[in-house]
Amino acid sequence: MSSPLRPYEPRDRGALYDICLRTGDSGADASASFAVPDLLGEVYVGPYLAFEPELALVLDDGTGAGGYTLGALDTRAFEERCEREWWPPLRERHPLGEHPPGSADAGVVALLHRPPRAPDVVVERHPSHLHIDLLPRWQGGGWGRQLIAALLERLSAAGSPGVHLGVGAGNPRAVGFYRHLGFTELLAAGDTLFLGRSTSP
Repeated sequence: MSSPLRPYEPRDRGALYDICLRTGDSGADASASFAVPDLLGEVYVGPYLAFEPELALVLDDGTGAGGYTLGALDTRAFEERCEREWWPPLRERHPLGEHPPGSADAGVVALLHRPPRAPDVVVERHPSHLHIDLLPRWQGGGWGRQLIAALLERLSAAGSPGVHLGVGAGNPRAVGFYRHLGFTELLAAGDTLFLGRSTSP
C-alpha cells in the first residue's frame, strides 16, 4: 500500500474546511456550535491554502482527506499578507455584531477583525508556524507524527531554523503529543501555550 500522505490539491479545499470544523472543539466536533460552517476554515485553513499551498500536506487513503498539516514559512510575512489580502474581504462578509454575543461564530468573527500577532519572543528563533488536524480514525496511528515530520523537512529545506504552534493550555492530550515530538514550551499567554522546536530531524 502506498503512503496516504500526499501534497494538497485544490480539490481538497472543501474537505479540509470540513476537517477543521469537525476537530474545532479542542479536537472534538464543533459542527453543532457554528451557524456558518465554513467560518473556522476561512480563518484557520483558507489563507494557508491560498498563500503557501506547497506547505500543505493531506492524509488520504483513497476515501477522501482525513487529516492535514498547514504551515507558514515566515510568520510575520504571513500575518502581513493576511492583513493586506485575506482579512479585508472576510471582514466585509462577516461584520462585527452579525452573530449573537457569546456564540462560537461571534468569537471567530471578533478574531478575524482583530487577529492576534505571534509574540516576538516566539518568532525570534521559531519564525515558521504550523497547524495540524486529524479526524478520529486517523488519530493514534502515528500519522500525526508523519505529517509533522514531512512538514519539518519542507520548512528546513526552505531555510527555516524553527517552527512554533499555539495550543490550548487546557488540552493536555495535544500538549503531550507535541512534547513527544520534541516541542518545548516557549511562552504561556493566557490560555494559549506556545510550543516550538527546531526544524532539524
